[in-house]
Amino acid sequence: TCNTAAPSAFNFVAKAKYEAWKALGPMSKEAAQEEYIAVVNKLVGSSSDASGKAAATPSTNSTATSSNSSSNSDAILLTNCQNGVYTITLNRPAKKNAFNLEMYNRLADALRDAGSRSDASVAVITGNGDYFSSGNDLSNFTNIPPEGPKAMARDAAKLLEKFVGSYIDFPKPLVAAVNGPAFGIMVTTLALCDVVYASDKASFSTPFMSLGQSPEGCASLLFPEIMGISRANEVLLMGRALNAGEAKERNLVAEVFPHHEFASTVQARVAAMAKQPPKSLMFSKQLIRGHRAAQLHQVNKAECALLEERWVSDECMAAIMKFMSKRAK
Repeated sequence: TCNTAAPSAFNFVAKAKYEAWKALGPMSKEAAQEEYIAVVNKLVGSSSDASGKAAATPSTNSTATSSNSSSNSDAILLTNCQNGVYTITLNRPAKKNAFNLEMYNRLADALRDAGSRSDASVAVITGNGDYFSSGNDLSNFTNIPPEGPKAMARDAAKLLEKFVGSYIDFPKPLVAAVNGPAFGIMVTTLALCDVVYASDKASFSTPFMSLGQSPEGCASLLFPEIMGISRANEVLLMGRALNAGEAKERNLVAEVFPHHEFASTVQARVAAMAKQPPKSLMFSKQLIRGHRAAQLHQVNKAECALLEERWVSDECMAAIMKFMSKRAK
């Protein structure tokens, strides 16, 4: 039987392992151990498949940026600057471009780099592989620091606020090329981009309620403005997923292109934009967006503060454990 003390409720994988062990009941230690190992292997394997590398650690080789392009195919994020177009490619295709903690930092760094470079007039964000991004890597929730879950939630909220802030403060036109399914943070931040193009294979999902969380990326303000309050609430509160055509009809996407010609069409559109006078592009972007910056930062701060509370709530813990356990079956 299970006589082990229960782990912290916020350590989702450890908690689920404990619950699996406890649920085995009055079996012999040897038989229970065999059953337990089978359950845990399913759980850990599925959570890794769904959300990327567990316990991801920063690496000095995790991104590559040069004056022209990055050639390190192992980098989690690739950048290329050519003919005025600074392209940022999410590069965890085996993990559906899920965002671990390092990728949050690297994308924010890339946006700052693109914003400061004199040879970059326009920036583009896209994904490598079949997905644009599967959103937040749930393994981020399994690394509890010695200070405990509240410290982890505090640090994660600071990271998210910085990440979203890098979109708000980006001074040049920012184009999203949504090449496939998009989830969570990489859906909400589309409203902070200046133009969004989508492949006809793209879809858009914000499952915040089913994970016991709340909107982010300034979506609580911008989605109702873009879609109307009722349609935005279908997406944010009811978790309605949109296909590419529905996203265009709701004004989240400018145009949808057939997948087989998506990359070449977007490249041509962005190249044409980059040929325009760069200061005219930048100043016009600031005229359109600049007056909202203070408000957007305020909304971003409020969203992150609420998420910090949600991440340590029993409701959120139970929802994420339920999700991870379902993936194990």
